[in-house]
Amino acid sequence: MQSSNHRLRDMEQHHPLLSGGTDVEADSLAAGVMVGGPHSGHAVGNRTVWFIQDSCGMVCATMTWFLVLYAEFVVNFVMLLPSKNFWYSLLNGAAFNSFAILALASHLRTMLTDPGAVPKGNATKEYMESLQLKPGEVIYKCPKCCSIKPERAHHCSICKRCIRKMDHHCPWVNNCVGEKNQRFFVLFTMYVALISAHALGLSGMHFFTCIKVQWNECSDFSPGVSVLLLIFLCLEAVLFLTFTAVMFGTQIHSICNDETEIERLKNEKPTWERRTRWDGMKTVFGGPPSLLWCNPFTGWGREGLYHQQLLRFQAELLTCRQWLELRRTSSP
Repeated sequence: MQSSNHRLRDMEQHHPLLSGGTDVEADSLAAGVMVGGPHSGHAVGNRTVWFIQDSCGMVCATMTWFLVLYAEFVVNFVMLLPSKNFWYSLLNGAAFNSFAILALASHLRTMLTDPGAVPKGNATKEYMESLQLKPGEVIYKCPKCCSIKPERAHHCSICKRCIRKMDHHCPWVNNCVGEKNQRFFVLFTMYVALISAHALGLSGMHFFTCIKVQWNECSDFSPGVSVLLLIFLCLEAVLFLTFTAVMFGTQIHSICNDETEIERLKNEKPTWERRTRWDGMKTVFGGPPSLLWCNPFTGWGREGLYHQQLLRFQAELLTCRQWLELRRTSSP
């Protein structure tokens, strides 16, 4: 499609003036339109629940919940409740179960939050004309979902949408990790790493204690069953700790460098002005450093939704100002 006012290219490139797609998306959310690919979102009232109906992702997400709940079962019923030390059981039980609940809540928020999907099918002639582009100005269209590609957006073949600041698609959370849910994914990896390390420490203490006495006095289960449950828990904890610790470090590194994993792998040259480390952290986690950064329940209600939209609008406004300033300085 080409006119005298603009040219449209079917390439995976970006245009800084269109970094937000805010107006179209805001209209879609206000009208309660489903967001996501085919069968990806379900409207609830005038709000939207994001969910990707991918069989592999749903299996992986279910396995994640099963493994966390299995760890809770072994820690509580095999190690802590049979213990004769009341304060040892109380303190460790409170810490482990709290981190487990926060991990599962972070997983839910990551899975059910729109990662930053670009409105589908907005590359229409009417919308192009409403942009009032200058002659010769170029914008880019995704040929797969027929949408205008904002800056730093990439198409996900599983979500069937272009995702703003897409980092990667994670089957364990059955969703893309992008602009709007990266914070919850970071919290998920952090809390899973914490409960994995805690479970390993408790397992070591339990083995050491039970070697000194009879196994029947250490657990309500038979010695053979207890050993099998603990061995499987240790294997699970080692694998989860290794994976989530690496992912947590990778995500923090990406946020501090203002560079997604896809941009790093593709070796894309930044066309945007990179944020400083603290600005990147504040943009992803919302506001100055506080304990709220570690709370996956913040931003759950309508006020949180408006706050997230305000932060996104401020970031997009800053991007537009930087782009205009660049145009001013580069013009003869």
